Amino acid sequence: MNSFIRNSGAVLLGVFAGAALNMEIIMVSGRIIPMPKGTDIKSAEGLINGMHLMEPQHFILPFIAHALGTFVGATIAALIGSTKKLILAIIVGLVFLLGGIADMNMIPTPIWFTFIDLTLSYLPMALLGFYFSKTFQKKIH
Repeated sequence: MNSFIRNSGAVLLGVFAGAALNMEIIMVSGRIIPMPKGTDIKSAEGLINGMHLMEPQHFILPFIAHALGTFVGATIAALIGSTKKLILAIIVGLVFLLGGIADMNMIPTPIWFTFIDLTLSYLPMALLGFYFSKTFQKKIH
């Protein structure tokens, strides 16, 4: 199989799988850590209107969703890709970082969360995913 096609598919699959995991965690987060009364997280407008009611614990699962989604996506891309696996993992991390930046512009979050999320959830987790994939591949060979 052509390396370009395989690597492109690896990145697409990584982004898709990571995004699916991210959304699943976000969807169940309200059942794990209940949102404050009067907060409607089913729409961006409701989330924006209820942001002032949120406390630090309400940002734990979104951070975990962003970090795990990126980690899983980057790991998958690095495992499936045929060449330049670090670059594939970084591409996945950049896609998620751009999504995080767009999200922060649409839904204003506290500055402390914005800083932590943008600096720790995306590129560091993509690197971790790459290194995890190398370790995993060594163990199965």
